[in-house]
Amino acid sequence: MRRFLTVLVALAGPCGGGTLAAAQTFHTPEQARAFVEKAAAFYKSEGKDKAIPAFNDPKGQWVDGDLYLLVMDATDGKLTMLAQAVNKALVGKPQIDLQDADGEAFNRDMVAAVNKDGNAWISYKWPNPITKKIASKKSYWLKVGDVIIGAGVYQ
Repeated sequence: MRRFLTVLVALAGPCGGGTLAAAQTFHTPEQARAFVEKAAAFYKSEGKDKAIPAFNDPKGQWVDGDLYLLVMDATDGKLTMLAQAVNKALVGKPQIDLQDADGEAFNRDMVAAVNKDGNAWISYKWPNPITKKIASKKSYWLKVGDVIIGAGVYQ
């Protein structure tokens, strides 16, 4: 127990715990993929009418620091955002031509990849909700029936 407390204090350091808080929001690509797969299972078992409101809840189980779900309509050709708990302004809006900080329409690549393989990893530049700065983000996307579910990690 003493060793655990020593490590905990060392992590907190002179920042008063800031380093520890940052560590709690760091996620791996494997965690993002598992998060999306868990969401896909929830979507399949509970149905769209129950899943979408749950995915949009900023205080619910589908937001974990800088890891959150994105769910888009895969049938309308516009890729309309159905769920995004961190930036509600995107919900209901077409995402097919959305550009990242470098001007890349990354969703077009994502749609092509998931239509071909059923899933894809896509990298782009996006604002990190924790740091509020533009960061490289790598997201895992999975096509589930009429939607595409994704989540990503900031690098």
